[in-house]
Amino acid sequence: MTDAPSAAPADLSPDALARACADAMWTNDHASKALGMEIVEIGVGRATLAMTVTTEMVNGHGICHGGFIFTLADSTFAYACNSRNENTVAAQGQISFIRPGKLGARLVASAQEINRAGRSGIYDVRVTAAGIVIAEFRGHSRSIGGTLVPPQSPDQR
Repeated sequence: MTDAPSAAPADLSPDALARACADAMWTNDHASKALGMEIVEIGVGRATLAMTVTTEMVNGHGICHGGFIFTLADSTFAYACNSRNENTVAAQGQISFIRPGKLGARLVASAQEINRAGRSGIYDVRVTAAGIVIAEFRGHSRSIGGTLVPPQSPDQR
């Protein structure tokens, strides 16, 4: 057995660690907060965030600008891929818009890990409004080293 610090505090379950990682990220996530996003659910390799379409998010067609839908999906992807306490960033993101988001609609984005190998991961995010799919996003992640929640040192165990 080694005395090297583990990547996760020993007293946290995997889902509790995922929540602690989300809380640590949320502290500095000014972009998501400024858009009125909220964390609905967090788990290992998964996340659900929600956002209500405001007047400031509506484009010249009277529908939610796609950039705001992309941002909701991207933020949800970020919380899912950082749920194992490894600092991880987006390497690529692609979205398909299926239906418009309407003013006042509560958009819900749910991310699920599809594959994770080494430092790379693939995540799918479905964005819905009133249970109807309005967009599908696929993100590729890359771990960059470091943690969100400080690991325990041997004397803290």
